[in-house]
Amino acid sequence: MKIRFLGAHMFESKETRLSCILIDGVMAVDAGALTSALSFKEQEAVEYVLLTHGHYDHIRDLPTFALRNENRTVTVVATSFTLELLTTHWLNGTVYPDLTRRPSAKNPALRLQPIEPFQPLPVGPYEITAIPVNHAIPSVGFKIAAGGGAKTIFFTGDTGPGLDPCWKHVNPQVLIVDTAFSNRAQMLAAKPGHLCPILLREELLAFRKQKGHFPYVVLTHLNPEMEPEIREESRALAVELGIKIQPAYEGLEVIL
Repeated sequence: MKIRFLGAHMFESKETRLSCILIDGVMAVDAGALTSALSFKEQEAVEYVLLTHGHYDHIRDLPTFALRNENRTVTVVATSFTLELLTTHWLNGTVYPDLTRRPSAKNPALRLQPIEPFQPLPVGPYEITAIPVNHAIPSVGFKIAAGGGAKTIFFTGDTGPGLDPCWKHVNPQVLIVDTAFSNRAQMLAAKPGHLCPILLREELLAFRKQKGHFPYVVLTHLNPEMEPEIREESRALAVELGIKIQPAYEGLEVIL
């Protein structure tokens, strides 16, 4: 399993892109950088898109990505809540065409696949499980397993404190976790549903309490203006816990 970070930040600039990872070149998780980070040829290889929630920075590139799908159908997997946001606010025939019925109802650019929390869903060569997380709107993280479960990651999407219930359902080799803010913004992080290194510490300790070990941790959805602090604080946390914590960046590749 090859994980490529197309976007690793919560704000976009010349140097930073919005939330999006690409797995094995065929499955995207969130769509904040689905077109801006990929060539047309790379876009044409994407067969599945998982959406953690309906905030703009996580779905932004999906409509323009799909507009080029004249001869193929891409499967979009999300909760019913997120799919409804997508169809009523974006693919509504006004902001963007209804790409679930274009070019034709029989062969649409996008096929919407609802996923129920905690119920594993086969998607291509992967098994996907949606796990609810704490955020400003209903959101899920995705457990993504390949090779019969031999290779597993958990992508939290945007999340605040309170991941302990999630750990009952996941035991990933790689944990990709929202760490949007530095410790000085702890209250700002927690209220809308984000983490900072000091809050992440408690979530990782809860993970170890349940599993007896730590996963390999990759931080994503970083606030660029706080990134130097996040990196420094995460280095200190890694030393304290004796683990590897990797802040993500555009172009980072993690291979399982």
